[in-house]
Amino acid sequence: MIKKLGLSFTCILILLQGYSQQILSLRDQAKLTDEILSERFSQLLPKLMDKEQIDMWVIISREYNEDPILKTMLPAEWLSARRRTILVFYHDSSKNKNEQLAIARYNVGNQIKAAWDMKKFPDQWDALVDLISTRNPNKIALNYSNDFAHADGLTFTEQKILLHKLPKQFQSKIVSAEKLGIGWLETRTEREMQLYPQLIQITHQIIAEGFSEKTIMPGVTTTDDLVWWFRQKIRNLGLDTWFHPSVEIQRNDETSFDHLAAFTNKDKEIIQPGDLLHVDIGISYLRLNTDVQEHAYVLQPGETIAPAALQKAFANGNRLQDILTSKFGYNKTGNEILSAALAQAKQEGIVASIYTHPIGYHGHAAGPTIGMWDQQNAVPGSGDFPMHFNTAYSIELNAASEIPAWKKSIRMMLEEDGFFTEKGFRFISGRQKELLLIPRQNTTIGN
Repeated sequence: MIKKLGLSFTCILILLQGYSQQILSLRDQAKLTDEILSERFSQLLPKLMDKEQIDMWVIISREYNEDPILKTMLPAEWLSARRRTILVFYHDSSKNKNEQLAIARYNVGNQIKAAWDMKKFPDQWDALVDLISTRNPNKIALNYSNDFAHADGLTFTEQKILLHKLPKQFQSKIVSAEKLGIGWLETRTEREMQLYPQLIQITHQIIAEGFSEKTIMPGVTTTDDLVWWFRQKIRNLGLDTWFHPSVEIQRNDETSFDHLAAFTNKDKEIIQPGDLLHVDIGISYLRLNTDVQEHAYVLQPGETIAPAALQKAFANGNRLQDILTSKFGYNKTGNEILSAALAQAKQEGIVASIYTHPIGYHGHAAGPTIGMWDQQNAVPGSGDFPMHFNTAYSIELNAASEIPAWKKSIRMMLEEDGFFTEKGFRFISGRQKELLLIPRQNTTIGN
């Protein structure tokens, strides 16, 4: 794996018992993170600035109130901004000139060079104005946006001070960095996509262990026990999670499906034979995130497979995934994709709900929103954003199916992470194709 990722040093790896993937030590994670960041600054950022016709991008942030984009640009050793951190990216395509500068006393890592002569400019803002005046950009992009919180990191105070300090001839050049910022956040590089499958494999393996007899004792284990097992397991592996996991039960009773209740996990229910279990978890590793939902069935005495009706319901969920991803297309908006997918699902008799989102540096990441669970007609703003190549998505949705024996409808709530390129869509590391069984069936033991 080290050779494949291009690491030129000896890594100390923690081998996870029962896990096919290996987690890098914190030191090696930091080195790899900084290498990827360097590649993004030198290869990706100039292309994005060319595309959006922006020659200067100014990002201003204060310690512990960091701009979401700035946090993705800091070196791995920086866990936050320091005092007031001002980054300036300047790109002159005619001269093939690319600068990563900081109005700071010292370099920000190895890639962003300090550009503040404190003897000449005791005031940090004066140093910024001088840099802008010297470069004389055509556009000055700032992080403000109506539709994307990720690209709206410039605070009221910082904007107020900047406008007070900036000469009027430059104020007219200020534009929103929304599209540039989203491009930076949503675009996955080739090297990042070497890593992403491993993150998702780890997530799948955590779910497989959690949804097994190793962890669940029917009649004893509660959903809350399982939630905290997932949370602790992720931490024990040296990973983080970007949200608290949830575990939900659908079973043969009079309770109707409630989407909101399915993800709030208010009830500490005891897991019983015959239950259909659902989990929603995600991990954070190497600045990337996963988001996965899967299902398991707890076998009743005498059962060796899940009931046919539940298997059919699961197949409907897989089919809905295929319908949705078949509608992906370059420059299609999230709302266009949503409408087309729901229309085809209806034609095929699938009762569908789609709430898919981009994923990457954030769990609910920047890019086109494809439905929300409570907005199935369209999502104004982020749903109008177009889909681009080399972007990742969490294919999140549910398909409703009648279960005659239960005398009610259930939902197969599925979520798997995928990648969209010029070649089309693919699941980054596969997807669940059948229900997990608890306990697992040992084919060497028979009746």
